[in-house]
Amino acid sequence: MARSQLQQLNEYLRPYYRDMALGTVALLLVNGIGTYIPLLILESVDELKKLLTVDRLMHYVWLILALASIMLVIRLASRIWLFGIGRQVEFDLKQKLFEHLLKLSPEYFARHSAGETISIATSDVENVRRMLGFALLSLINTVFAYAMTLPVMLAIEPKLSLISISVYPLMLVIVKFSSAQLQSQQLHVQEELSEMSSLLQEDLNGMALIKTYAQEENERGAFDLLNQRLLVANLKLAKTRNILFPLLGGIASVSFLVLLLVGGEMLANPASGFTVGKLIALIIYIERLIFPTALLGFTITIYQRGQVSINRIEGILAEPIAVANPADAIELDLDLVKGRVEARGLTFTYPDAEHLTLDRVSFSIEPGEIVAVIGAVGSGKSTLANALPRLLNIPPGMLFIDGYDITNLKVENLRSIITYVPQDSFLFSDSIANNIRYGKPEAPLSEVEYYADQARIQNEILNFPRKYDTLVGERGITLSGGQRQRTALARALLVNSPILLLDDALSSVDNQTATNILANLPKHKTVIFISHQLSAAANSDRIILMDKGKIVQVGTHQELLASSSLYSKLWNQHKLEEVLK
Repeated sequence: MARSQLQQLNEYLRPYYRDMALGTVALLLVNGIGTYIPLLILESVDELKKLLTVDRLMHYVWLILALASIMLVIRLASRIWLFGIGRQVEFDLKQKLFEHLLKLSPEYFARHSAGETISIATSDVENVRRMLGFALLSLINTVFAYAMTLPVMLAIEPKLSLISISVYPLMLVIVKFSSAQLQSQQLHVQEELSEMSSLLQEDLNGMALIKTYAQEENERGAFDLLNQRLLVANLKLAKTRNILFPLLGGIASVSFLVLLLVGGEMLANPASGFTVGKLIALIIYIERLIFPTALLGFTITIYQRGQVSINRIEGILAEPIAVANPADAIELDLDLVKGRVEARGLTFTYPDAEHLTLDRVSFSIEPGEIVAVIGAVGSGKSTLANALPRLLNIPPGMLFIDGYDITNLKVENLRSIITYVPQDSFLFSDSIANNIRYGKPEAPLSEVEYYADQARIQNEILNFPRKYDTLVGERGITLSGGQRQRTALARALLVNSPILLLDDALSSVDNQTATNILANLPKHKTVIFISHQLSAAANSDRIILMDKGKIVQVGTHQELLASSSLYSKLWNQHKLEEVLK
């Protein structure tokens, strides 16, 4: 294992050194007692040559029984301590992964499928648990078994002991040459599992679309293909394991046969001084070594699987946090925030993009203004929307709220000042009421109803059989696009932040309703309305017209109609679309 992985394992285990120490001491005692019991058997059997009384025989019986009982209790304790470490590390990793995922940028989730991430957070974390539970216990137990048993065996009969374990180096050679193949095959299995998980999740989310287009057979074929690939990968791994592990067990058993063969010849020769008691003791010792030696194959597999999983887990944890709080982050009092928004030469480009997405954008929006941002597709509107709440990591000195550079504000504080409603309004599989009160879970139903009415969704909710207790289904699938958007808007209004940012958040709502909603928003709230709906945008206080990442003009609807050919073109196109509907 690379040093970095050793350091990582040490980091996982550091909080649980006490349990690890207790489990290790328990295994030490178990192996100590396990080494002593065969010596008692040796002594009792050799005394059979003498006049062994019943009382003396029962002395050995009760002593061995007591030691075996103590060994059982201590072994159980060792398993609880060491297996518990694996469970604790599993809990810690899941918590750490989830908290880190919450801090990553949307760009990360665009690059990685949800199925892959879920697979890492579940099956890979479980593999690490097995590695730090079963594999750790097995490894410590094997070390103690050899460290205590071999010296006693050599003291009883060195030549016979060495002959009987002479096949063990062959086992280690086989394990060494098989480990790389096992690791590669295990990685392949986990990658195929991630692919299948991604397809399954997408199909479950898009089941209505699959049925609408009658694509069940195509999706079945796609799943069958991935399932077949996973089966082939699992069969290759199983083939390697099914050859390796029985082979290791068979080689380990050869030592037992060698002991019986050579030991039997030595018993036939009285001059050797070898006794039946010694033979029985060596048989028990060899049996004690066969199991951990044969188990070494399983331990190696779990180790290899855990090694692959650590790399995958650390791959997520190594992803840089998109937006981190500065050391001296400022936190503004929400009650004192006025809501003035200013951009000064805002410039941004995505990685590998050929052109600037935002090119020296500058504007100012006064508190309480409703400002519409319009432009053709690709003009930079959505990038601007993502930049304001720092969903993108923009440079300092470019965006300001009430004169404060947003990169100097605590991220959590900034996002409580700006409520952002994207076009794709995500709803949880919960009641409509709980979806609306998501940003303010303690809000009473009366408050939920008030803001639902503000978002013009109240009447439709009251027509549902269960009203506000209606379950919306996964991602709000039971609601129409317009209902989802207005429910999301009600959720944003309920938070009552100083700045409301709508990124085409009413695109599925008819123009009249959208205009009505905007006209009745609270007057104290600064509203930035990014939209293609020019009818609604025309009624805003000002319009910012963007093109190719730049602001080409700012003014009211009438001012832009009179002075901007681009706006006139967009407006005429909009009116034509209205006529053709």
